[in-house]
Amino acid sequence: MDFMRKLSFLVFLMCVLISLKKENAETKKSFPPITLSPSNSASSMSRPMFLSNKFKKQQEASDSSSSGYDFYGDSSGSLEYDFYRESCPEAEKIIRSRVQDLYYRHPDVAPSLLRLVFHDCFIEGCDASVLLDAVDGVDGEKESPPNETLKGFDVIDIIKSELEEACPGIVSCADILVFAARESVALAGGPFYPLETGRRDSTMSFSEVATYDLPTPYDILPKTVASFALRGFNERETVSLLGAHSIGTVHCRFFLSRLYNFDRTDEPDPTLDIEFLNLLRSRCNNNHTSSSPSLSPSPSSSCPSLSPSCVGDPVSPPSPQVPGVEMDYEGKGSGFGTLYYRSLLQGRGILYVDQQLTVGEETEAWVRAYALDASLFRRDFAKAMMKLSNLGVLIAPAGQVRISCSKTV
Repeated sequence: MDFMRKLSFLVFLMCVLISLKKENAETKKSFPPITLSPSNSASSMSRPMFLSNKFKKQQEASDSSSSGYDFYGDSSGSLEYDFYRESCPEAEKIIRSRVQDLYYRHPDVAPSLLRLVFHDCFIEGCDASVLLDAVDGVDGEKESPPNETLKGFDVIDIIKSELEEACPGIVSCADILVFAARESVALAGGPFYPLETGRRDSTMSFSEVATYDLPTPYDILPKTVASFALRGFNERETVSLLGAHSIGTVHCRFFLSRLYNFDRTDEPDPTLDIEFLNLLRSRCNNNHTSSSPSLSPSPSSSCPSLSPSCVGDPVSPPSPQVPGVEMDYEGKGSGFGTLYYRSLLQGRGILYVDQQLTVGEETEAWVRAYALDASLFRRDFAKAMMKLSNLGVLIAPAGQVRISCSKTV
């Protein structure tokens, strides 16, 4: 009997094992193993989709491989610190000295250069394409409606001229622009951040892309978040980058409708603090031209979001004929970032796109965090600017080093 029981138990175990093996085989058949191709690998899945016409065209023009272009700023093995240490060792010193000299005479240089680098990097990457003049009747980016109020081109030309005397044909306009913006941030009270160099200049400009892809002062939060996300920035980085609105001057016409006819209601924007509303009305009366923030303004009415220094030339005093409001309206040195975020929590954001940051749960949380912790903002802003400065860079053999920043070689 013991033998029969043992035999029966062994038969039972064999049946169980056969059943389990069959079940495992059926599972594999129903759910085949997943293989990652280059197009759905972890690295590419973490990157947003973005079609770059620049990459395709300049790749053909220079007959280079894709290693010459990186839209998302993964610059390892491409850019490097102190790139000009042998070819032009005084490059950074020359840029810093010239920006400081101009800033001490005309502080508007800082927001102008900061806005200029944003408009360059946000459209097809940091390639100095925004500096190119129109050619043969074809508009450059600087002629696109959102860029009509850009300033600082002459500052870049001055710096480039000095560098050409020191080391001809070596330092790219793209590197000059990111360096000049970095120095401007530091001079305006913001953080200093390290930058890699070795960028090359674009051989073309992208006027149509700039017309429709640059953020505007009227954007609702989802549009702003989506626009930055398309370029690889999360909501925390987006909120920190918009802290660049701590400096500069904005035309009344870009927020006038918030004061008198918000969304065509003949009423002010209800999110505006009443005392602040009266202050803005005292500086911007209803006689000035306004574009109603119906959330879909025409390109011709847009002054894109980052650092809207929309009044005055960077090497001359602001024009009294063009009314505007200082972003740091409490006075110079009121705190890079601090006033901006605290103002948003009080309903005192000047631009609609800024005040919208308090609408979303995550963005509002970061506004509150930066308002309470200036050191956190400065650290995050520095990191975000480093990331922005590495966006879509061209590296040799792609692109070129221009002799004049407004013209291709």
